[in-house]
This record gives sequence, structure tokens and C-alpha cells, in this order.
Amino acid sequence: MTLTVSNLIVVTNTECSDHYSNGSQARLSAKGKNVLDTTYDVAIIGFGPTGVTAANLLGARGLRVLVIERDPDIYARARAISTDEEVLRIWQQAGLADKLNAEMLPGQPVKFVDAEGEQFAELTPQPRGAGHPPQQFIYQPAVEKTLRAGVERYATVELALEHECLRVASDATGVDLMLADLKTDAFRRERASYVIAADGGSSPTRGLLGIGFEGQTYEDRWVVIDAKVLQEWPGHDSLRFHCDPAQPTVDCPTPLGHHRWEYPVPVGSDEKELVTHEAIWKVLRSKGITERQVEILRAVVYSHHVRFADRWRVGRVFLAGDAAHVMPPWIGQGMSAGVRDVANLCWKLAGVLDGSLPEVVLDSYQSERMPHVREVTKRAVKTGKLITERRRRLALVRNHGLRTLTKIPAVAAWLNDSRWIPPAHYPDGFLAPRPKAGFGERQRTSAVGYLIPQPWVLDQKGESSRLDDVLGGRWVLLTSGVVDPTGPWQHAGVTGFEVRGAGSEAAEDVIVDTENVLLSWMQKKGARTMVVRPDGFVYAADGPNSVLAPPPGGLDALLAS
Repeated sequence: MTLTVSNLIVVTNTECSDHYSNGSQARLSAKGKNVLDTTYDVAIIGFGPTGVTAANLLGARGLRVLVIERDPDIYARARAISTDEEVLRIWQQAGLADKLNAEMLPGQPVKFVDAEGEQFAELTPQPRGAGHPPQQFIYQPAVEKTLRAGVERYATVELALEHECLRVASDATGVDLMLADLKTDAFRRERASYVIAADGGSSPTRGLLGIGFEGQTYEDRWVVIDAKVLQEWPGHDSLRFHCDPAQPTVDCPTPLGHHRWEYPVPVGSDEKELVTHEAIWKVLRSKGITERQVEILRAVVYSHHVRFADRWRVGRVFLAGDAAHVMPPWIGQGMSAGVRDVANLCWKLAGVLDGSLPEVVLDSYQSERMPHVREVTKRAVKTGKLITERRRRLALVRNHGLRTLTKIPAVAAWLNDSRWIPPAHYPDGFLAPRPKAGFGERQRTSAVGYLIPQPWVLDQKGESSRLDDVLGGRWVLLTSGVVDPTGPWQHAGVTGFEVRGAGSEAAEDVIVDTENVLLSWMQKKGARTMVVRPDGFVYAADGPNSVLAPPPGGLDALLAS
């Protein structure tokens, strides 16, 4: 069911920063009420990729944040190995995308090879218009280091490293937390208006809240080898899935001079023996890799899981990332899913805290994110089954079938564009009702609930910028027509921009779409005018033959209908 609100009051980022400039004093909400600010606005439990992204997004909005983390430093073992353009777009909101892009390896085609090493399929993830490479290989410790350095920019974000959260108790106005200082064995009590639990797949917070974590753990255990590259070899920068029924293997590049191999533990093997250097080199030499080419950094054994938390919210506490869901690694979306979670949640928390949104908006978090997470997980499971098929006859059918099908241009294009990561789309949630078509008419617009593309544009000063940097993480109205400065959305505090095509001149309240990417997308979706949320998803839209305006009851009636 679509969730709408009747009191949309937009507060700009600058205003938010002013409201939170002194966390120990009372602040004035957007509704003009004095709210005693004696607590943190948000406490984040866990400082991995999900938690550190949340800290950046909330810090950028001026919120007072406490981060609680057991470990003293970044976890040294690389776990996630890739991410995508939409996640880089989220990190762009925190001003870190360019720095992170420089530390990553743009994805090469993904190759599937048979037991003899012969390629039978190749996929090249296609860009979705988010303004960054469609796939990036990462070295997770380096990514986390850059994200943590980003947090240091915000004086309102406080770190409590080497602390464990022993208790979370949510009431009508906030959450009480009991923390243990692992260095001194001392205890401290803190209070936050809201809590984001991003404390991993074994989430103690999820356990404290009594939330179920249903799903399955796969029988196969996997060996993971991380290595430092000493001398490059042909194909070192390509991701290869060795679909050998005898020993399926993932051969994956990671940037900054690293590489990874993964393969299942053979039945009856001693796991401790498998991670010794002697056993590791036996496997790598069989792949043509020698001591001159790599140095082994570490090897571990782990299991694949598919699990979903029963609830992602209990009172004022929210689960995010692996605490809410875990998936197999086959399409590299585990970490990315957590980053998407907090991108959905953080601007809503900020809006509720500054009074521009009612708390009911927070109910849309799980309803918006869950369908995408389930679809990504389903695709990861299917890809894993494709790669790890152990029955030789079926493997031969797979190899021959895909080798034939991928030679058909239309099939290859469909696989590249549609079968890797599902598009960012919310079928339900915090969205305005979609305009209904009359009898015999086509639906007016299909834009609502979709993430808009991010082209390079000319801003009002004629300077080239990414679209999101111009929009500034706020509510905006975009139209291919003319902006009405006295319209109802402007009265609600929504900034309006006219989108003009390539060759147009810069002007006030105008965005020039220099390659007609956004205009083409709007035309394809049948959208003449759109109201876009701070996270870039379309809240409301109307078609070319009608005007996006409230019904006779006014703006409140539109938002509450």
C-alpha cells in the first residue's frame, strides 16, 4: 500500500545544519516547536560499510550521531569485492565518490569458463545512468578507510570504538543504550532518538530485540584466498567463474594490487589443512599461478547464507545491512544492499527529526527495501547454482546452451541489461498515488517509485556538474515545461527546476541536460513533471497532457489521498 503524508514541510540542508549546530541546546523544529535535545539524534551500532555510510549521510545533514563499534580498527580481511554505480551515487551524496572511484577497478566483462578453461558465456554489466561505472571491484579495507576519513569531517559525529552495546530499550521518545567499554570494563548509559543496528549477520542487537532471522545456510563451505599481486598475468583484471563440476572456482581481481580465489571445500577434507600454504599453492599452481606472481595474505573458510530478519524495525530501532538480510556473494551485492538500506533510511530519519516529515514515514523503510533485497538475493542464488552445477551432464547442457544463446544479440543484450542487478524501483512505500488512466487510456506515467538517472548537466551558472550535486539532496520539482513559482509544491518548500535539452543556455531555475539523458528518460516514462525525493526517487509525477497539481482539496488532500 502506498504511504503518503499530509504535512510535507521541506527543510534545506543548511537549515538542518543550523538547527543542530549546538547539540546540547534546544532546537526549533520545522513546525516551530521547541524540542529538548539532550540525546543523540541517532546512534549507529556497527562501523562497517553500512554503519560508516550512515554516519556520513547523517553527519552531512548536521545530525548528532553516536557510533558504537566493538573493534578498535577496520577489519583487515577483505570481504566484499565489488559494488555498483548506484552505491557510488549514494557515496557521492557524502562527497566521497571521486576519492572512492580512484581506489577501485572498473569492472571488466564477467566470464564463465568450463572445466577446460574455455569460455562459454560473457556478461558485461550495462550502465543504468547513475553517473558512475556500472560495476567496480573494490578492496574493502581501503573503501572503509576512505569512508571513515569522511566521517572525521563532521564534528557532530562521535565515535565509541571498542565499545559493546549490551542493551537497547525503546520507548515513546527515544532509546536507552547500555554500553561496555572493552578497554576499561567501565559502563556508560546513552540515549538516542533513534538507533540503526548495522552490526552484521550475527547482530547482537537483533538478538536483544528478539527478532527472528529465517532462511538457510548452504551445506558447502568455501575456501577464500586473498593475495597480493607481485607480477601481473594475462586475465588478472577479469572476473572468471570456473564452472568446473569437479571444483567450481571464483577468480576475482581486486584493486590496489590484490586478487582473490574462492572454491568449495572438497567432501571429507580437513578445513585446517586446506588453509595451509602448501594446500593453497597446490590449488593456485593448478590455475597457472606461481610464487613469482602473488604473495598469499590470508585464507579462511566460510559458509553462504540466505536469511531475512522478520522485522527491520522495533519501535525506534532499525536493522540495516547484514543485520537485516544476508545473501550469497555471487553477484557482489551483500555490502551494496546495506548501503542502499541506509540511503533509504537516513534522509527519512533526518526529516522526522527536523519536523518536516511525520514519524509514519519510517514505516516505509522495510516495505520499500525488502522487495529489492529479495530479488537481488534470488538472482544471487540462481547465479550460484549456475556456477556450481556438479552434475556433468547438466553442466554440458549449460555450457552448450549459454554458448549458443549468447551469440544471439537480443539475448546477450537482455542478459547484460536485465539479469545482473534489478533496477532501483519501489513499487510501494512513501509515494504519491499514481495518476489513474481513464477507460481506454494508457497509464499516464510510470515514473513514480523509480530512481531518476544522473547525467552531467549545466547548472544555473553554466557550470558542468553531476545532477545530484545540483539537486543537493533535497525535495525538488523537475519539469520539461515551465516552473510555476506560485505553485502548490513551491508553497510546500519544494524547489522547482525546468529541465532543458542540449544546446540550451544556462538560466535561473534551469538545468541543461547536455546529453538529453534525463529528458529522454522522462519521455520514456511518460512524465512531464516530477517531484523527486531527497534520495532521487520519484515521489509524484504526471504526464505530458496534464499538470501535476493538487486536487480541489489542496496540497494536503493530494498528499493524504
